[in-house]
Amino acid sequence: MTSTDISEDLPSPARAAVAAPDSAPVMLALHQTALGGPEVLQLTELSRPVPGPGEILIAVHAAGLNPTDFKHRAMSLFLPPPPRTLGWDVSGTVTETGFGVTLFQPGDEVFGMLPYPYGAGSHAEYVTGPARAFAAKPAGIDHIQAAALPLAALTAWQALVETAGLRAGQRVLIHAAAGGVGHLAVQIAKARGAHVTGTASAPKHEFLRELGADACVDYRSDDFTDTEEPYDVVLDTLGGETATRSVGVLRPGGVLVSLLPGAEDTRAVAEKSQVRAVVLLVEHDRAGMQAVAELVDRGRLRAHVSGTFPLAEGGRAHAMGETGRTTGKLVLSVR
Repeated sequence: MTSTDISEDLPSPARAAVAAPDSAPVMLALHQTALGGPEVLQLTELSRPVPGPGEILIAVHAAGLNPTDFKHRAMSLFLPPPPRTLGWDVSGTVTETGFGVTLFQPGDEVFGMLPYPYGAGSHAEYVTGPARAFAAKPAGIDHIQAAALPLAALTAWQALVETAGLRAGQRVLIHAAAGGVGHLAVQIAKARGAHVTGTASAPKHEFLRELGADACVDYRSDDFTDTEEPYDVVLDTLGGETATRSVGVLRPGGVLVSLLPGAEDTRAVAEKSQVRAVVLLVEHDRAGMQAVAELVDRGRLRAHVSGTFPLAEGGRAHAMGETGRTTGKLVLSVR
């Protein structure tokens, strides 16, 4: 599930230099010193980080992009104002371990998600993170594929399995099922033995069926609330009215998991309908990453990568991602 679709007219970042002590190792990073559009991203020379206690230093081979990267580039959200380097998805090779680390040693290939939201920094040649945020990279996939998985797959896993307790035979509705989280959620739900319905535009229905979706709803022309049988679980990646309307398709005792804040009205409606509505913020989790790796090894989970960009063209990747038309994931190829 890998293809390349890179538009030539998307903006590229400029290169900037930041002075570092002569004795300090340096690296290149996709850095920003101000909020704004993709043009604020600059390929910048920074000091290479040093792993602290319980941390590993990773030579980044590839780093995934997620909508949260685009949002944090443009506004502060969870993070303090710039300067900063974004990126939470990472796949690479351990080059150094901090005090007390026993799980990995230099040379190990790992993938994982840096602690969200305050651990950003994977859009660089090197990054540090807690050893227990990572798992061994599955041998059967390359770093591009591995880097596309962590944040989106962990989100889907934590939403469907750990929060909703999705079981075999249950019915699940996944909104924006062809997106980064959605297309992985479809595969995870099928691996759990669930009946899966996904919403997406009609041209993407064949893609969803290839992933295993049992039914598809065209959000442009069809009403997803028009269903003969209620759902046990809804994964809402859109929020707003979609979240509130989704309560009506759940059976009593069903679970609505939303990935966006501002669901107070939805919770009130859910309580009246005897439905549980929760908002999920993904967390770094070694056990979750190992579960994702196991699904990959079993051939049950694979990311669709619709575009890869070198680190120097991260601004173009952001511009493409912000169109909202990307299927699956975008990835930065670092080395």
